[in-house]
Amino acid sequence: MTLPAPPPPPSISPEQMNVLRIIASMAWSDGNLADEEADLMLDRFSGMFAADAPQKAALQEELRDYLMQNIPLNELVPRLQTNAERELVLKLGYEVIHSSARTPDEALVNVEEAEAYRELVELLGFAPETVSRIQAEALSSAEDGEPLVQSLSRQLEEFLQQ
Repeated sequence: MTLPAPPPPPSISPEQMNVLRIIASMAWSDGNLADEEADLMLDRFSGMFAADAPQKAALQEELRDYLMQNIPLNELVPRLQTNAERELVLKLGYEVIHSSARTPDEALVNVEEAEAYRELVELLGFAPETVSRIQAEALSSAEDGEPLVQSLSRQLEEFLQQ
């Protein structure tokens, strides 16, 4: 039996890919990543890294394979290299799990999402005050009314320009 070939290496940096994978992992934490969510994330993220429309389309296809992989947080978080990366994934992870419920009668943050977030916090090893500060920043961003994927892409773009 032949195993399928792994996707080719991405044309974005390993650090950028790791942040994207952590965000995707948080989005997958409830066991569901809707096609619409994936398409929107791919559109925004590829637009940040591509120089023109053909490159953007190619990058969307390239990143789709990576986005659809649900890699455990305990494999991804140790690869974060800076405190800024760690704070960014905590903030974006918090925003992702607070973005929507799967059904109208479900809590905004379900049990699986809460557990994934707890694991992320534990793996990052931040002091409780730092976690509280980052959560407050995330809630403040959410109150601005900016759609989640736009917020994620804006914050990721700002981070990458540092």
